[in-house]
Amino acid sequence: MFHNQSKTTDMRKLVIILPGIILIFLALQVNAQKTWTLEDCINYALENNLQIKQSALTSESYEKDLLQKKLDVLPNLNGGASSSWGWGRSPNPQTNIYTTENTNQQFFSMSSGVTLFNGLQKYNAIKKAQLDFMASMYDSDKMRDDISLMIAGAYLQILFSKELVKTAEDQADITNQQIVRTEKLVDAGTLARGDLLEIESQGAMEEVNLINSKNQRNLAYLDLIQLLDLPASEPFEVEIPDIEILQDPEILTPGQVFQYAKANLPEVKSAEIRLQSAEKSLAIARGSRSPSIDASGNWSTTVSDQIRKDLMDPDSPTMPFEDQIRNNENKSVSLSLNIPIFNGFQVSNYISQSRIGLDMAQYDLERVENTVRKNVETAYADARAAYKTYKANQKSLTSFTESFKYMEQKFNVGLANSLEYNTAKSQLAKAESDLLSAKYDFVFKTKVLDFYMGKPITLDDFVINK
Repeated sequence: MFHNQSKTTDMRKLVIILPGIILIFLALQVNAQKTWTLEDCINYALENNLQIKQSALTSESYEKDLLQKKLDVLPNLNGGASSSWGWGRSPNPQTNIYTTENTNQQFFSMSSGVTLFNGLQKYNAIKKAQLDFMASMYDSDKMRDDISLMIAGAYLQILFSKELVKTAEDQADITNQQIVRTEKLVDAGTLARGDLLEIESQGAMEEVNLINSKNQRNLAYLDLIQLLDLPASEPFEVEIPDIEILQDPEILTPGQVFQYAKANLPEVKSAEIRLQSAEKSLAIARGSRSPSIDASGNWSTTVSDQIRKDLMDPDSPTMPFEDQIRNNENKSVSLSLNIPIFNGFQVSNYISQSRIGLDMAQYDLERVENTVRKNVETAYADARAAYKTYKANQKSLTSFTESFKYMEQKFNVGLANSLEYNTAKSQLAKAESDLLSAKYDFVFKTKVLDFYMGKPITLDDFVINK
């Protein structure tokens, strides 16, 4: 009886716990299925990065300013209304004779004005606002490019770190296998116990190297996660493409890359447009010296409780509201000419400041072009050097691999000591690490050149077995 009750209780617990276990399992499966490609990371950053969103708002602000500059050429229109109450002596609005009585009056007015000419200042202000808006768009594009390149660098660092971990694991496995073989040789009297201690020491060092490699991999993940503004507590895994450098790269000359970059990079376009904007600022300043012509129109009317329907009969009823509105109308149209003669040299200083701004914009354009040229030259030299380093490390790895195999055979038959074995193994490990570093350094430097050529940042040209 008690046994059956226990089984029933266990079943109830299982029924309660099982759905939770299934949900957790499904959540883990969903998270495990999500792997981020380089394109996924870049697209996510471009859609969610706060700096990019802020730059978009900045462009929107410039767009609103452009709209306002266009609307500024339209005539203005303003209306007004007021009501007043008076006590004491005042002129009668109908007879213009001073009387002493309580009064109530309403005033209504409308006015409009438009600038007909002011030295093309408003026209140039519209052109300047258009240029500033375009420059802000290019600034936003540059930020997107910079973030894409940073994402690519962080992504490649993860791939490099993961391969380093794999290399460190392989080295540790080889050493552990060698420890087992050495123990047998020591037990058989073929090797001295000191050789076993040397190999065990090497194994301990490689365990430390493996831990350091895993730490480096974890930090690489953290760098990418933070660039994406994702919480580090959430599961995150990247796709591991099979990257190989299968043929000699076709790298354009620095001059070819620079000519394209100069004509297309957003930072260069932005600097060029800001130079044009500075020219419009100078034109606006010069327009301040020009006479301005303005036109305006006014309409006003008055309603008073002292205005009677019969002018000769002060006791007659007050004239109706709509009649007073019509009868008391006052209309005017005016044309004015304003000629600046002397304003404390404000216009001259305004023009001088605008000329300085134009010179600064010119120097800024030259600075940006020089920076791009230097960056292209550096990227080209880095890519060439990285490829040469990669090829040299390939040969070095082949040599050290054969050397280690030979040394391992000698050690296993007692013809080499543990020091020679560890030295050969350390040289092989360093050669493998150097080759990995050179490979991913070359891939990244090539992506930098692609960036200056306006190509999408992908790893397709290095991925095999896609």
